Formats: sequence, C-alpha cells, structure tokens
Amino acid sequence: MTMSDAGQGSAGNVIAALVNLPLPGLGQLIQGRMLRAAFFFLVTGGLYLLPFVGWPFGAVVHLWAIVDAAMYKPK
Repeated sequence: MTMSDAGQGSAGNVIAALVNLPLPGLGQLIQGRMLRAAFFFLVTGGLYLLPFVGWPFGAVVHLWAIVDAAMYKPK
C-alpha cells in the first residue's frame, strides 16, 4: 500500500499533513497530487512575500494545505 492508496485518517495522511508544516504542498506531493501541490506551494509562497496583508492570508492557505492533506481520501 502506498501513501496515495491510504484512506482518510490513515498514517499516510498524518505524515502528509505533518510534512506540510515546513513546506506547504509537500504533503500533496507525497500523496501524488502534483497540481494541488504546485497550487499550495506557489499561492502560499506568493502570499507570504506580500508586505503587510500577505502573512495572514498566507497562513490561512498554509493551514488549508495541512487540512487538505489530512482529509484526503482517494477515489
């Protein structure tokens, strides 16, 4: 069983959520979801670079990436 085969709440999803803490999108990448990984990496990184307003919005998208990896359920 690979991480992409794991269901919601599995150890693979917990690991994916944890690796999203330092780098948003990395959890989606190890789950095999390339487009979603690129989205979270680029959007969160871009928002963190914006002065003043970027940090709060970047943090929200970063948390979204973590929750998305934890709740992922393959079809």
